[in-house]
Amino acid sequence: MLIETRLEKPLTIVDFVLVSFLRSLYQLIEWVQPMSVPLCLILAWTIVGIALWSVWSAIRDGVTRARTMHQIPCAECKYFTQNYHLKCPVHPAEALSEAAIGCHDFEAAQWQQPAMKTGR
Repeated sequence: MLIETRLEKPLTIVDFVLVSFLRSLYQLIEWVQPMSVPLCLILAWTIVGIALWSVWSAIRDGVTRARTMHQIPCAECKYFTQNYHLKCPVHPAEALSEAAIGCHDFEAAQWQQPAMKTGR
């Protein structure tokens, strides 16, 4: 089926559908255009808010993780060897991990200050 237009060239059905779609799209753009500035403003501030929330969440989670890691007592235990092959002979699988928090075998190390040299 052919549809006559001003172009003196007959349009096929596919051309007619494409022209109708483009006209509808143009009307939709004309209808949305007055609302585009407020919508873009809201969208931009929403993205900024989400970014700030993500940064805040990352900082909060990092601080929580740091507080947990500072509760691990291994470095101050008398059984801690400071050797990465065998960190703790009592609980080698739990040494320097969150499982070591509240270790029943923890004993504070007796650190001695090095003697100060006096004189020459």
